[in-house]
Amino acid sequence: MQDELNPVLACLSSEGERAIERLFDFLRIPSISADPSHAGDVAHAAQWVCDELRRAGLNASVRPTTGHPMVVAKHEGPPGYDGPRLLYYGHYDVQPADPVALWKSGPFEPVLVDGPRGKRIVGRGAADDKGQVMAFIEAFRAWVKTTGTLPCSVTVLLEGEEECGSESLEPFLAANAAELKADACVVSDTGMWDIDTPAITTRLRGLVYMEVTIHGPDKDLHSGLYGGAVANPINVLASIVASLHDEKRRVTLPGFYDAVEEVPPSVLAQWRSLGFDDAEFLAGAGMTDDFGEADRSNMERTWSRPTCDVNGIYGGYMGKGAKTVIASHATAKISFRLVASQDPAKVVESVEAFVNGRLPAGCRAEFTRFGANPAFHVPESSVFLAAADRALTRVYGRSAVLIGSGGSIPAVGAIARIIGAPALLMGFGLEDDCVHSPNEKFELGCFTGAQKSHAALLAEVGRMRL
Repeated sequence: MQDELNPVLACLSSEGERAIERLFDFLRIPSISADPSHAGDVAHAAQWVCDELRRAGLNASVRPTTGHPMVVAKHEGPPGYDGPRLLYYGHYDVQPADPVALWKSGPFEPVLVDGPRGKRIVGRGAADDKGQVMAFIEAFRAWVKTTGTLPCSVTVLLEGEEECGSESLEPFLAANAAELKADACVVSDTGMWDIDTPAITTRLRGLVYMEVTIHGPDKDLHSGLYGGAVANPINVLASIVASLHDEKRRVTLPGFYDAVEEVPPSVLAQWRSLGFDDAEFLAGAGMTDDFGEADRSNMERTWSRPTCDVNGIYGGYMGKGAKTVIASHATAKISFRLVASQDPAKVVESVEAFVNGRLPAGCRAEFTRFGANPAFHVPESSVFLAAADRALTRVYGRSAVLIGSGGSIPAVGAIARIIGAPALLMGFGLEDDCVHSPNEKFELGCFTGAQKSHAALLAEVGRMRL
């Protein structure tokens, strides 16, 4: 398989310019899933990438859903293959381009420009996620062109709603679980440590997101006539929000930390060896001082510790000038980032009990749930983690670092729960890619490295027998 990989990598190098052209064609499609006026563009992107998968040598089709379509493709591998099957997951939809005035070039007019680390591809979706999707499609193409087959069995699932909530994903997974069954799910929607150092994300935080509304009087009241005599929902909500953390900035929900496991010392040592720059990290947010759970580093706080944050709070009069009222209700949007072993359902129950237990007489709470997804953790003993590390080492000449992510990818948990395929997060973005922002870019070096890494991963998995 190693002898076969070398001509595949050579093929990728020779196809470099054409791979960029294909990615540019993909990026020109404004597949903005959140905007109904772009529904036709989303459908166009689905058909485009389906056709590209067919040209790469896979059997592919566009599947309708109640929302935007899914794209499913398959390749059974070489004759007689009896090893693991990989499920590749990605998305072909993109974020809106607003504010368009801040783009230096048209968001859907991709360009190749010079940057401090060489050429970079600029355009909406370049890194999130069209560039990363095209990287593994190019790897498929090179294998089939060079050898006539893929070295292992592969299924591809691309969705068109990742940027607007993935409402169709879980129903589609449930309805097609047998067809999508795989031994591992490769997700290429994460990042590297830096442009020269590959990374595998082994920790991804889960998310509980809720809206809490405190109801009091049946209408807004004059604060002079009723102030001090009736419960003020804004005051009540503010008091509850303030009580969610203690003096060490730990979350005070009963049992919140019961299932939280400490990171092994060996992993902490590796994180410390990465040379994380706290000052640079804080400067990127316009801050000079950190603030979080006491006695924890910022890497621990964002990669391996659970959190609670109020994402919005409102009630009463919010216009210009003065209006002295006691509001009839007040609302807060609250998110909890969870780590492995924490149960999202239990967190939801705990929040509701916490709030209800602090309500004064005459007030009631209303709860709206926006999502409850578990955290994700790849055990260091995973054979697929080891295979990915070998593949990345083959391409980059150095072992991958095992990193965490403070964000959440709900699809990872859904695929593991419904399909039974644990995720392998092998991504190639960088922190400065301006994902979801104007001037989104994907370093050309990351695009070419991603193609070769996926090609090497296919070779590694093709040698495996579970």
